[in-house]
Amino acid sequence: MAREIITLSFPSRLELLGMLDKMLEGFVEQMECDEETATAVTISSIEAATNAIQHGHRRDSTKLVGMEFVVDDDQLEVRVRDSGPGFDPSSLEDCTDPANLLRARGRGIHIMRSLMDEVIFEFQNGHGTLVRLRKRLPPHNGTPR
Repeated sequence: MAREIITLSFPSRLELLGMLDKMLEGFVEQMECDEETATAVTISSIEAATNAIQHGHRRDSTKLVGMEFVVDDDQLEVRVRDSGPGFDPSSLEDCTDPANLLRARGRGIHIMRSLMDEVIFEFQNGHGTLVRLRKRLPPHNGTPR
């Protein structure tokens, strides 16, 4: 299969995450992903989009969240882009620390890192963040996708 890229953008509104979730369900079903891969991609994509809306755009619905789904034979990469100021990933608190386990927020990046094979943050000098979520795809019916 040749590389395929699906592009999506939507206003920074949390209530649109339900629409994104339904779109992701259809997308991973169409790709015939196994349940583990489908769950990892869906949850991680929603987490990244939530962070873009809440932290990158501070819920400013005039700003768009951009998403790309890049499908290759052996991997899927989800790219989530916002135009916010960025952040320092090393400054995040350890959410596995017992003192932080019951906090209502702060586990999204940890969740993404635990579910995906690779999570990369690229910062555009205070003018946006690009999150790359990569997941290797198992062979499809014993053959490459």
